[in-house]
Amino acid sequence: MADFPTETHRFESFDGTEIAWHEGGEGRPLLLIHGYFSDAYTNWIRYGQAAKISARGYRVIMPDLRAHGQSARPHDPAAYPADALAQDGEALVRHLGLSDYDLAGYSLGGRTAVRMVARGAAPKKLVVAGMGLEGLTGTSGRADHFRNILTNLGKHERGTPEWLAEAFLKTTKGDPIALLGILDTFVDTSREEIAAIRQPTLVVAGEEDSDNGSHAALADLLPNATLREVPGGHMSAVTKPELGQAIADFLGA
Repeated sequence: MADFPTETHRFESFDGTEIAWHEGGEGRPLLLIHGYFSDAYTNWIRYGQAAKISARGYRVIMPDLRAHGQSARPHDPAAYPADALAQDGEALVRHLGLSDYDLAGYSLGGRTAVRMVARGAAPKKLVVAGMGLEGLTGTSGRADHFRNILTNLGKHERGTPEWLAEAFLKTTKGDPIALLGILDTFVDTSREEIAAIRQPTLVVAGEEDSDNGSHAALADLLPNATLREVPGGHMSAVTKPELGQAIADFLGA
């Protein structure tokens, strides 16, 4: 477990929802976004990823997505409009006054980063981790998968992907009602929008990870992509030092 000192801050996002973010390190700003059911601590701090990136001269800014971590967990469906997570990211960039920064995310965080760029965000470098092409172009499949998990808690067969996801949800003390709302925010990104992303982009995923489709196909479609594979599957790759090292090496190059 890594010791990476951070400070926690809060602000009101575009619709008044309170979003918490954690930051540590000094240097070039990096907005680093976690995955679904997770939070900034679990994804980025606990296993040393943020520390590895910070060591390359980065101020690492890690929001807790709405309905996750220390951010607000509203139950009102109105708190979950389309692209709400991308809008939260954009609001945080504005709140911090960032104009020259990099952007990265894992799984849902990777999808959120892509949505931000598709909507006009302009980071210098982009990292899309734990995400494949189909997870961007057809979000309904993953949404249906997680809706089944959240609406049938306690009923999943031990050892199945659904059971493992529910077990992870318990470790992060997730709020099932709020997390169901997140599924309503998903927006597909077209192949044309992806192909229009010009930033140098690292596509990185576990070599056994196909949960969100093909990361190789995503790298092929992006015009300026570097593809890296690291050990593990979707749930395990984020715990391994190779992921943080791959991101740090790409950003620090």
